[in-house]
Amino acid sequence: MNIRSGLVVGVEALIRWQHPRDGLVGPGVFLPVIEHHALAIELGEWVIDTALCQIEAWQRAGLALAVSVNIGAHHLQSQIFMDRLRGLLAAHPEVPPSMLELEVLETSALENIAHVARIVESCAELGVSFALDDFGTGYCSLAYLKRLPHAQLKIDQLFVRDMLIDPEDRAILEAIVGLAKAFRRAVVAEGVETAEQGLALLALGCEVAQGFGIARPMPAEHVPLWLSSWQPPAAWAGAAPA
Repeated sequence: MNIRSGLVVGVEALIRWQHPRDGLVGPGVFLPVIEHHALAIELGEWVIDTALCQIEAWQRAGLALAVSVNIGAHHLQSQIFMDRLRGLLAAHPEVPPSMLELEVLETSALENIAHVARIVESCAELGVSFALDDFGTGYCSLAYLKRLPHAQLKIDQLFVRDMLIDPEDRAILEAIVGLAKAFRRAVVAEGVETAEQGLALLALGCEVAQGFGIARPMPAEHVPLWLSSWQPPAAWAGAAPA
């Protein structure tokens, strides 16, 4: 959400496995098992398709919400990625491509920067936005940022969590926001849990954030009710621009 205006600008799709014996299982348990398997591609395409179906359902209910989807490195680097993405978008003609955002870990993107740069450019041509997730945890150079001209930056929660007590974390956040401005990139802070963190981010010039301080993960069918009752902290609206 834009923590200055209070406007919810999108949601992130998070996968869970409803296991018949173990109940709800987090992605850290099963995604690493299939990371380099063809099943990872099949699952990734299912997630994109499911996200597009959800956008359609929300649109029919009068709710316009963009959805961001995490893409694994194996899936992203497959030769069929763009063709399959075009096919999935074509199967949902009522969904503007701009309502879909793809996220890839910064560390994954740097493994094959030339290929990822072509993917980012192709996504931009389609209207699909692209983000470098967990930014700041890899070894991204300024040259890499220049080669990914359309990717927004999602600041890893590692730096947000202790920004109020750790001067180095705050300095890192300030540097990343400065880089985003210099390269004319959108920037999103992950892991915002308190109103005070939101105020500190606004002071640094970062206006878009996500985290438990805004909402905890919830089923898609609960989102409309949450939106109708959500009130951001009053202090955010009164914060002076950076």
